[in-house]
Amino acid sequence: MTVLQKEQAYKMGERYGRHPDDGQYPGKLIIVEGIDGSGKSTQIDLLGKWLNSQNLVTVFTEWNSSPIVRRTTKRGKVEEMLTPMSFSLIHAADFASRVHAQILPALRAGAVVLADRYVFTAFARDAARGVNREWLRRVYSFAVQPSLALYFKVPLDVSIHRITVGREELGYYESGQDMGFSGDREDSFRIFQGRLLEEYDALTEEFGLMTIDATQPIAVQQQQVRRYVEPLLDDVMTISGQSVPEALSRAGLTGRYVTSPMRRRLTEQEALAAGSDG
Repeated sequence: MTVLQKEQAYKMGERYGRHPDDGQYPGKLIIVEGIDGSGKSTQIDLLGKWLNSQNLVTVFTEWNSSPIVRRTTKRGKVEEMLTPMSFSLIHAADFASRVHAQILPALRAGAVVLADRYVFTAFARDAARGVNREWLRRVYSFAVQPSLALYFKVPLDVSIHRITVGREELGYYESGQDMGFSGDREDSFRIFQGRLLEEYDALTEEFGLMTIDATQPIAVQQQQVRRYVEPLLDDVMTISGQSVPEALSRAGLTGRYVTSPMRRRLTEQEALAAGSDG
């Protein structure tokens, strides 16, 4: 059965985790998850730098970053007009845009895709806001499963300390105040993050997320990450003297992260050779 036939046979609304293309792409999808303050973004950034040093073609994507819905999301947050369901649907639209415009094309081309948050962020956050868990798994049925899902687990008190030290003010939705947990923003944040921890613990059991102790030193965590990632890298696309956009373009991959390479200035020897060809 061809890819097109499989896509036609697959019905939207099936449960996440049953996509016919799971594990079928030459590229690898590596995702990180965790509550705020877990340090997951630091770890995926370090992983990306290491993969680039190995001359592997790497594409990065992050939660809530699609230009299609960014303006709507920002307006909804500023005016505090998002309900749990509308918030969930906006994030699903954002994610669908990135899956089809960034993630799947890169996987088909053989690149390593690094995702700072994936479907499990929606499963945790939206469920913590009261959205039906089974409905969420059906909404995100279009998403393929990652090659590796890393969950950076951190105790609630550590998370709270890291966030409150690193940020001047917590956001209305970030703290879960839209749910009426507490009139105090920091108390609301603590309650919301506690609920997220419970959801992530359940997701780890349901989907087999690989747990990393995020209280360990950064270097120790990164060593663990690389040990999990290395066995996945045998057949992925290499740069081979090209820039990442050039490598992706040569593979026929287009997208907003693939830009026309800058014209390189010719060396004196190349200029002389070009002149002799004329």
